[in-house]
Amino acid sequence: MGRETQCKIRYRELTLLGKAHLETDHVLFRGQEERLKVPFKDVTSARAEGGVLHLEFAGGPAELEMGAEAEKWAQRILNPPSRLHKLGIKTGMGVRLAGEFDETFLAELSHCRLEEAGEKADLIFLSAERTSRLAQVRKLLPGMKPDGALWVLYPKGSTTIREAEVIHAGRSAGLKDVKVASFSLTHTGLKFVIPASRR
Repeated sequence: MGRETQCKIRYRELTLLGKAHLETDHVLFRGQEERLKVPFKDVTSARAEGGVLHLEFAGGPAELEMGAEAEKWAQRILNPPSRLHKLGIKTGMGVRLAGEFDETFLAELSHCRLEEAGEKADLIFLSAERTSRLAQVRKLLPGMKPDGALWVLYPKGSTTIREAEVIHAGRSAGLKDVKVASFSLTHTGLKFVIPASRR
């Protein structure tokens, strides 16, 4: 979950008031009746000037008046965090995978230890293509360090598994959902941790 701020936007000859959200891969503006989503990949220029964030993109431009936040947002848009950064993966971490993962992600994990059964992992990734896979959440917990995290990765916009079902599975297992991140163009990740009071 990213930054958010109240702001004024000038877009297509309109001046609107609302709230802007800076997510992992897009900027989202919500007004009373208007909504504008600008994926980072579509942005051709992002700069801050006098407290205004200027965005150039197909369908743009747009100017968001947000004060001191403008410079921070411009830098984040121009230099978005890598997938490993978004998922909290650091060199040397112990990682466990449950399910099928693409070769690109496996290659990105080359600097981590892939933990075997019986070893405690810093991060566990569960690939859940359908609701039935969520039964694995509770089974994977004994293999997670108390201060570790479990990521459930599931298809975006799917009818075979929904975000509410993922959240329910984690909470039913005694976990707390703390972060949502875009894992890929097709999948979303939901992060769960053990509540601090139970570690």
